[in-house]
Amino acid sequence: MGLNICKMLTPSKAPIYDIIPGNSATLHSSMVLPVTFGTKDNYRTEYIKFEVADFKSSYHTILARPALAKFMVVPHYVYLLLKMPGKTGVLTFRSDLKKFYDCDHEAIEYAMTSCMPEPSAEVLVATQKLTNLEMEISSQRPTRWRVKPNPTISASRPSSC
Repeated sequence: MGLNICKMLTPSKAPIYDIIPGNSATLHSSMVLPVTFGTKDNYRTEYIKFEVADFKSSYHTILARPALAKFMVVPHYVYLLLKMPGKTGVLTFRSDLKKFYDCDHEAIEYAMTSCMPEPSAEVLVATQKLTNLEMEISSQRPTRWRVKPNPTISASRPSSC
């Protein structure tokens, strides 16, 4: 694309979940880039914020719900189809079922072989050290807190009826 992305990156420390099942990653930075779908005659361009993470995945880019909402995309997952409004009409994008299957299979294989992050491993070790008595869930009901209305506030508030 001919962009100097080093100047466009802004620091980010937010964790990201559910890309690799059971694992999380900390985002390094984010950037806003223009994204265009369509042809020269019928297209749609929006500026999308991308989060940059340093972990292996079978995907290069994941357009999440905020990006799809910005483009006003209507997905049809059964047919692997996306539709969105364009400059002169509806843009329709079809996916290749074989390529989808290969990417999904690669993602599942990677998730199965990826190592567990350190905090999760520590929690697993800590739970294995607990005795049966410590693991038991109490059968007592928690006490209920009753919120009592303040008579001075309700008396000063006008009735809505």
